[in-house]
Amino acid sequence: MIRKSTNNDLEKIMQIWLDTNISVHNYIPQEYWTSNEKYVKEAIQEAEVYVYEENKEIKGFIGINKGHIEGIFVEEKYRNQGIGKKLLAYCKNKYNKLTLEVYKKNTKAINFYEREQFKPIKEDVDEANNEVEIFMEWKKN
Repeated sequence: MIRKSTNNDLEKIMQIWLDTNISVHNYIPQEYWTSNEKYVKEAIQEAEVYVYEENKEIKGFIGINKGHIEGIFVEEKYRNQGIGKKLLAYCKNKYNKLTLEVYKKNTKAINFYEREQFKPIKEDVDEANNEVEIFMEWKKN
């Protein structure tokens, strides 16, 4: 089931956010993620966040801000089970256009978004960590 997050979900969301970033973005020092944790925790409380939950356990979430996907995060043991796809489909039903940035080195995520009909628009460097990001966009047909 997908539902809007509540304040009670925050601890689990933050754990999934941190664990996922550290494991998926292993080319970025772990300290980058831990040093941004406080900022992200505040931002998540202000954002539109939807969680994927089964048997009262949150397995993943998507954060979105006015049609811009801030991230899709799925707990490691539940990856490759279609959870990210379901979260994305949920947002595709709510919006006519979605955008996001993804690190160029994160080829698995790029391939996922391309399968989901996202098109690369431009590349830029994330000044916070000097990694190249690809800006991608999806539009409803």
